Amino acid sequence: MKKRLLITGYGGFVAGSVAWQADSSWEVHALSHTRASEQRDDFRYWQGDLCNTALLHKTFWEIRPSAVIHAAARADIDYCQSHQEEAARINTGVTQELAQLCNDSGAKLIFCSTDSLFDGQAGRYRENTEPSPINFYAETKVHAEQAVQQYAANAVTARLSLVLGLPVLGTGNSFLAKMSTALKSGKNVCFPENEIRTPIDVITLGQALLELAANDFTGIIHLAGSTRLNRYDMGCRIAERLGYSTDLITGTNSNVMQGRAPRPNDVSLNNEKAGAILDTPMKTLREGLDQVLKAKEKQDNEQPRN
Repeated sequence: MKKRLLITGYGGFVAGSVAWQADSSWEVHALSHTRASEQRDDFRYWQGDLCNTALLHKTFWEIRPSAVIHAAARADIDYCQSHQEEAARINTGVTQELAQLCNDSGAKLIFCSTDSLFDGQAGRYRENTEPSPINFYAETKVHAEQAVQQYAANAVTARLSLVLGLPVLGTGNSFLAKMSTALKSGKNVCFPENEIRTPIDVITLGQALLELAANDFTGIIHLAGSTRLNRYDMGCRIAERLGYSTDLITGTNSNVMQGRAPRPNDVSLNNEKAGAILDTPMKTLREGLDQVLKAKEKQDNEQPRN
């Protein structure tokens, strides 16, 4: 009998990558707040508001998953800063509900957290480093992590570094997709030089999340790429790989941009634990980008032709 996997946030490209890569050992159920842009015959799609507690409970117990990959979130940092009640309800409240449901049912919970919960003063953060959020979005994720630790005995908190990728299912907020469109039009793209990250490609991330859903690991783990660099340099490397001039990449400082929530400078993550625990290797920026482009080409070739 197949194990049942519930994936939240199917409208986003992280959840889409998970659904696209799940093998035949899983019976996949994808849950989204909005109507899915693409539905497939090899998994079941559910539409509903996660903040509707009664509907969430009804859907959960109808599916009765063996594992839940909780990727849904309100992730726009500036939006969260100005809509704090909504952000807390979605990012913290829903996570707590799922943690309790998983604990009651025996399902394993894989919660997608963020590198942004650190203050960015040190970098190369390990799993045992105490969070120190500097914006409200990060605060909601810290509280969500605490809820997972308190309510779910069989759970993983996966802190994700900056996710690099193109949507393979769903749409989501892919900076690479926006960047590619802008470069193709000859437009300049701004990247902050002060923000240092360890970007992980969305294909590797999807594989790692599926592996965590299936194995016995519990606790906190950092899912991050093996290249540490600032976002301006990252933009230049991506432009070169896509065949565009780096002259189109403009450096900026996110700390001096008006009307924005504060951003941490260096939230690079140490991925040694992931390397020791997972069979899924954490890739360099170039390896991850190559994998993303190859996966997108494969997905495009799978589309039915008229």
